[in-house]
Amino acid sequence: MRPRTWVLVLAAVCAVLQLADVTGRDTPDSKNYVSYALALGGTGKRQAAAETVDWVCAGRASAARRAQSVDVLRFHAPSPAGRVYADCRSAELRRVTRRLRAGGAQTDGHIVPFVGPRLRAVFEVRPGYPVFLLPFVAVFGVTWGVWLASVLVTVAGGMLVFLVLRTLSVPVPLALTGQALYYVLPVGTTAMRPMAEGLLLALTLTAVWGCALALTRRARTGTALVAGALLALFTVKHSQALFLGADLAGAGAAVALWRGRHGRAPGRGVVAIAAAGCLAVAGTLLLARLLRYPSETESVQDLLTNHYAHPDRLRPWREFLHLEGNFWVEWLRRQAKEPLFAAALAAGAWGTWRRPAFGVFLLAAAGTGILTQAGHPDITIGGDRLIVLAWLLPVVGVPLLLEPLAHRMAAVPAQGARAAVGVHPMR
Repeated sequence: MRPRTWVLVLAAVCAVLQLADVTGRDTPDSKNYVSYALALGGTGKRQAAAETVDWVCAGRASAARRAQSVDVLRFHAPSPAGRVYADCRSAELRRVTRRLRAGGAQTDGHIVPFVGPRLRAVFEVRPGYPVFLLPFVAVFGVTWGVWLASVLVTVAGGMLVFLVLRTLSVPVPLALTGQALYYVLPVGTTAMRPMAEGLLLALTLTAVWGCALALTRRARTGTALVAGALLALFTVKHSQALFLGADLAGAGAAVALWRGRHGRAPGRGVVAIAAAGCLAVAGTLLLARLLRYPSETESVQDLLTNHYAHPDRLRPWREFLHLEGNFWVEWLRRQAKEPLFAAALAAGAWGTWRRPAFGVFLLAAAGTGILTQAGHPDITIGGDRLIVLAWLLPVVGVPLLLEPLAHRMAAVPAQGARAAVGVHPMR
C-alpha cells in the first residue's frame, strides 16, 4: 500500500478505538468550553446549560455503570446509571440556576456560569477551541459532536507527526511509527479529552512542521506555517503562544550562533522563524494588555486559592515560588519511582542529535510543556495534562533515534541480493 494509505489506516484504527468511550472523558473545564461553543451558535444560556449538563451527567452515569459491572461485590446489582444521572443533573442545574437568577457579573460573557466570574474570565479569553467545536456540536449534537471533534484533532496530530518526519526524509515505516506513538502515548489520550490541549498539540506540531520545512530550503512555506500556528494559539490559549514564540526565538538564536561559530550563515529559515517568534512574544504581550486579559498575578491567585474558593493571598508570588520548589522536588521523586517519562524524554533527546538544527527547535516546542507545568505547579492534576507537550520530544525523537538501525536493516537485503548475482558489495 502507498504511504498515505497506511497513514489513513492508522488514523482509522485510532478513531475506531475511541468508540470505547464516547462520553465520560470530560473534566470540570470541559463544561466551560462546550457551553461557550453552544453560546457562539446562538443557544441561550439556560438551554446551553441543560445540554451541557445532560452530556456531563450521561458520562458520569456511564462510568458508574461500568464501574459497578466489575465490582466484585455489586456486579450483580441493578445498574446505578439512572440514579447517578438524576442526582448529577439536579445538582448541576441547581447551582447554575442560582447563578443565572443572580444576574450581573454571574451572567456576563458567553459561558454558562458553572463557576464564579473570576474563573470564568479565564475561559472567556480562549475562544479558539469553542470555535473549533461549534460546527460539530451544531450538526451532530453535543455528545457526538464533541467526540468527533476530539477524534479529528487527535488523528490530525498523528498525521502531522508523519509529515514532520517525512519532511526530514525519515523512512516511511519510521514516520508511521511516530504517528502510532502519538496515538498510544499520553499525547493521544490527552488530545481526546474535550479540552484545549488537543488543539494546542496539533497547532504546536504545525509550528514544528514549519520549522522542518524552513530548514529544508522551504523557508517561506515553513515560516508561514509557524506564524499561522502562533496566531491560532493566541486564540486557543495565549500563554502557549507566548511560550512557543519565546522558545522558537531562542532556538533560532542558538542555531544561528552555532552556525556562525562554524563559519556558516544562519540561513533564511532560521532567521525567519526567530523573527516570527519574537513578533509572537511582543504581539501576545501587547494584545493581552489591550484586551485586558487576566494578568499573571490573577493566574497565581487562581492557583493558590483553589480557583478562588479561598481569600486572595497577600504575598502570592512569594508563596508561588515556595510551592514551585516543593512541586519539582515531589515531581522528580515520582518520576524516579516510575521513570517511563524520563526515559522517553532521554530517548527523544538522543534521537534529535542526528538532526541538531531541527532538534533545537523540537526541544524548544517540547519545552513549552515544562513551562506550562511550571506556571501551574499543581501536583493534584493527573494524567500529565499540563506537561503533555513535552511528550512531543519522544514522539518525534524516537523515530529519529531508530533511523540508523532502519538504514542498516535495509542495507542487509541489498548486499544479499548483490552477493546472489556474484557482485561483491565493495565493488
